[in-house]
Amino acid sequence: MTPPLILASASPRRRDLLAQIGVTPTEILAPDVDETPRKAELPGPLAQRLAIAKAQAVAALRPGAFVLAADTVVGVGRRVLPKAESEADATRCLALLSGRRHCVWGGVALIDPAGRLRQRLARSQVTFKRLSDLERDAYLAGGEWSGKAGGYAIQGAAALFVRALQGSHSNVVGLSLYDVGALLVGAGYARVLPSPPASS
Repeated sequence: MTPPLILASASPRRRDLLAQIGVTPTEILAPDVDETPRKAELPGPLAQRLAIAKAQAVAALRPGAFVLAADTVVGVGRRVLPKAESEADATRCLALLSGRRHCVWGGVALIDPAGRLRQRLARSQVTFKRLSDLERDAYLAGGEWSGKAGGYAIQGAAALFVRALQGSHSNVVGLSLYDVGALLVGAGYARVLPSPPASS
């Protein structure tokens, strides 16, 4: 019998992404982890560190299970953009992203039932068009930015801003499915991933 799979994230986007590849967590358990960047910490290492910390926090509560965790960080150069908690946060993020290329870093960590840690780091490059004041204000009014890394959600109206994308689209949404699949198969969760459910 396959041990349970615990998703160490409260994000509905990550749950939905897993469902896209036919993976349903046995349990969803949000970890209590301080996500504050360390002094001079770069976006990629931050995403990787937080994913590992989340996995370890939940694995301590659910020994003998597969524990999958992830973290998404948006970076402009060496700068970490916050998860927008206010319209002012989102406004500052969009001002930085307008007309520029930025990176979305996705840390993924899996702890297997024996306590072994596997990890991957995905990097996607996203190029935004130059935003007019009208476009920015309309997006802010929609409220999609709330709680999103970098103040936007590519799976929503912000898709209109994306001129180019290099790398994993699902990573920008919140979970690199390629890396998750490789980790799950490599850890023996499944020899191959199950087929996604047929659409009706």
